[in-house]
Amino acid sequence: MKNKSPLLIKPNRASSIYHNITPQSANWNYLHFEAREMKRDEIWKSNTRENEMVIVLLGGNFKVKSSKGNWETINGRKDVFSGIAHTLYLPRKTQFTLEATSKNLDIAYGWCLSDEDFPAKFVTPENTPVVIFGGDNATRQFNDLVPPGFGCSRIVSREVYTPSGNWSSFPAHKHDERILDADGNVLEPYQEETYFYKFQKPEAYAIQQVYTKDESLDEIIKVRHNDVVIIPKGYHPVVAEHGYHCYYLNFLAGSDQCLENTTDPDHEWIYDSWTTKDSRLPLVTAKMNNRKK
Repeated sequence: MKNKSPLLIKPNRASSIYHNITPQSANWNYLHFEAREMKRDEIWKSNTRENEMVIVLLGGNFKVKSSKGNWETINGRKDVFSGIAHTLYLPRKTQFTLEATSKNLDIAYGWCLSDEDFPAKFVTPENTPVVIFGGDNATRQFNDLVPPGFGCSRIVSREVYTPSGNWSSFPAHKHDERILDADGNVLEPYQEETYFYKFQKPEAYAIQQVYTKDESLDEIIKVRHNDVVIIPKGYHPVVAEHGYHCYYLNFLAGSDQCLENTTDPDHEWIYDSWTTKDSRLPLVTAKMNNRKK
């Protein structure tokens, strides 16, 4: 049997911090990622120091007191399939205390070094941009938590919903070398990325490929609930198992705060082939956050 891919990170169920990915562990330069579960009244105290941080509410409710402001969620989703995230951006040099205000709290957060100071920002589900992208059986939903132009140094975050049987991150794209046009505009940044997966049932899975054209990297990875796939380079398409919707949360950090990329030229023609949108989308809306739990 083939050994587990080095790009697949399984959750550590022995710890409440069930993911802890660092530049050292991932062998890259910018991006940190953690996921944490907390019980009611449990407190997490921290300091962003020279980093900017994005905290994404996966399920439950919390309140935050910080040196840059105070915020509280009151309509946090039960889980990622029950609404849209609350997103908190904290700039560098921010001291904060986060307290769980629900019986169970599930959060994920990414951070990286920042070159500048930006205002803290709390984005509610109602103010989160939602995009239905792609077509045919490659239609998916983007919730743009920290999109390009957000007002930050280099971090980007997006949650993606892929309906049962659909392809996502497809046609495959990459962002592993910084390429500029003649006017200095970014055509492709260098960015490191995490894919953090969740499913509604334990038997569900998705398949992710990570590959380069020279085949120096070519991994096909079966991912399950709470798994992370790290993307150090290469193209990285996903397909959801038939019968089960797929969720993943992306964090990206690198040379530029953008989502430019380069499509695999073998499959670029597919953009012009789509004729319909998947009618199952959107899978989640902000209205779902206000339903009685």
